[in-house]
Amino acid sequence: MSLFDWFANRRKSGPISEDRQEREIADGLWTKCEHCDVLTYTKDLRTNQWVCSDCGHHHRIFSDERIRQLIDANTWQPLDVHIQPQDPLKFKDRKGYGDRLRDTQAKTKLTDAVQTGLGTLDGLPVALGVMDFRFMGGSMGSVVGEKLTRLIERGTATSRPVIIVCASGGARMQEGMLSLMQMAKISGALQQHQAAKLLYMPVLTHPTTGGVTASFAMLGDIILAEPKATIGFAGRRVVEQTLREKLPDNFQTAEYLRDHGFVDAIVPRTQLKQTLAQLIRLHQPVAAPAVVDNHTPWANGLNAAEPTHIGVDL
Repeated sequence: MSLFDWFANRRKSGPISEDRQEREIADGLWTKCEHCDVLTYTKDLRTNQWVCSDCGHHHRIFSDERIRQLIDANTWQPLDVHIQPQDPLKFKDRKGYGDRLRDTQAKTKLTDAVQTGLGTLDGLPVALGVMDFRFMGGSMGSVVGEKLTRLIERGTATSRPVIIVCASGGARMQEGMLSLMQMAKISGALQQHQAAKLLYMPVLTHPTTGGVTASFAMLGDIILAEPKATIGFAGRRVVEQTLREKLPDNFQTAEYLRDHGFVDAIVPRTQLKQTLAQLIRLHQPVAAPAVVDNHTPWANGLNAAEPTHIGVDL
């Protein structure tokens, strides 16, 4: 087809409507930045780890992509994929909890809101947990708590640093007290991990809220966060109504928490893997120096044939 024929066919098809433009964009070839509205070639955006090259906005990504970005190729070993959520309370709202679980599992191809496993990060062995906001808002139910607890215990047993990428709306209300119990269970496993003098680093992404923030998200030896991530416990409106005062515009952002000492560093996604690797290397145990026999003349850098008299005669 010639270029003239192509334009002729476009004219016959009429002007491009907004709906048609949206469909063409939604095909996946281009991605529109939520912050600056710039269209970016999706392949280039993925190469830049889903960070807008124009404004630096961090697009939301999910567990599979996180694992691909952080773990070296062909080293990922998933753990506890067989654990399935239950409906112990027979919770009913507009839709039964069991039906909601099955629908979400079919849509996301996940068993629950976290993936855990072992792998290497820049050649360093790590135990990694990645929460996924697609699965019921990344809410923490009994499966999330069990998988993270087992991950931490495996990391302790194998002397690996533990990294958890947090993205959650908090505890899962459909499981009631069983969900809240996971806060203490994960915290107990982390206490044993830290007693073994092993490193734990949470990475707080958008959003990290509720019971996750109130437990393992804030128990790290070094707490990292992504730029502009929302981090908090109660919602902004709840806090304002309780305090009866207007909060700063940047309240509950990663930058606000860093300035107030709750977050140690804000790390752009494009630098996250190398930053984690550097921190792990800095915290690796150092071998004890070799014991030197100070009674041998050459231990002090002296030749055996030389006199060993050292010091000042008085």
